[in-house]
Amino acid sequence: MIVEAVKWIGDIDGCLELIDQRRLPAEFVKLQCRDVETLFEAIKTLAVRGAPAIGVSAAYGLVLALQKLDTNDSMEKSLEALKRAREYLASSRPTAVNLFWALDRVWRAASPESQFEPAVKPPAKYLAPRSTRGPAASSVETLQQLREVVLREANAIYHQDVDMCRRIGQNGEKFIKDGAGILTHCNAGALATAGQGTALSPMFEAHKKGKKFKVYVDETRPLLQGARLTAWELKQAGIDVTVICDNMAGWLMKQGKINAVITGADRIAANGDTANKIGTYSLSILAREHGVPFYIAAPSSTFDLNIKSGAEIPIEQRSAEEVITFAGIQTAPAGVNVYNPAFDVTDAREITAIITENGVIENPNTDNILKCLGH
Repeated sequence: MIVEAVKWIGDIDGCLELIDQRRLPAEFVKLQCRDVETLFEAIKTLAVRGAPAIGVSAAYGLVLALQKLDTNDSMEKSLEALKRAREYLASSRPTAVNLFWALDRVWRAASPESQFEPAVKPPAKYLAPRSTRGPAASSVETLQQLREVVLREANAIYHQDVDMCRRIGQNGEKFIKDGAGILTHCNAGALATAGQGTALSPMFEAHKKGKKFKVYVDETRPLLQGARLTAWELKQAGIDVTVICDNMAGWLMKQGKINAVITGADRIAANGDTANKIGTYSLSILAREHGVPFYIAAPSSTFDLNIKSGAEIPIEQRSAEEVITFAGIQTAPAGVNVYNPAFDVTDAREITAIITENGVIENPNTDNILKCLGH
């Protein structure tokens, strides 16, 4: 079963429906966002999470922003409202580049570039073809036309993410052999995207081909995205899955039970340095020590070619409560100091290959990445 983590319901007056991932696996609950504020809270509190899913959701958030306007409002006022919504949603989480990429892409479709300097400037090939984007921004004269353009672009981002996920799986399933043990960290499946996922997509494709393999899932402290979400997805799909504590991975590698590590990514620098859920860097070192291939699976929208290396990637710091409490029970002394970065950065030299929808980037570096992305 491939779930729909993000789904737009209706037309320009519709709403965004999300699976509330805070409630899984105990409850399967859908959350409907009918305004930008509700979506902001959903992103901030991880009701929706995963870089591609955040980007798609944010694109639809700009559709929601225009629903509150009066049909008599001027284009200047409408574009200003769109700009405020873009800036507001961009402030929800700092690390996953898909958020900024999607917001900037919708803005470019809706407004002359001279009126707004995007936070992230995606290469031209990442923009939807004009035929899927409707009227050029300069021809948009009414709020109704603007709403149609914004929804059309958000839909294009959604459908392209579904296609990118499928192609990542097709490009990556060859790395999963019959009888293999695969380790993954956090959640990079259907719950993290509009499609069937990034890191889990090769597993779904290998499963479709009848390959037999075992997946070990790090629980992924402190919010247990691996235990709660990835294990749930793989179990629903009928894939052999075992949950392990984060600190068990090295021991499994030493025992020869892990043949490959596949994780997702939240931002990839021009040189291949990759930000992903905290704990990914440690896995890359363990994999190198034990001779285990270490793969990143991510769409081209996760690459940030404006930054040279991982040293420039902003790392989100999250609440101490996530670390010192568990299921509402205090697990550390009150008032103790807590360090809780949501992500870490894996050096490109530790990555065997990056699996994208355009192909596989072996030995990732700036030149190899540009060749694969077509620049």
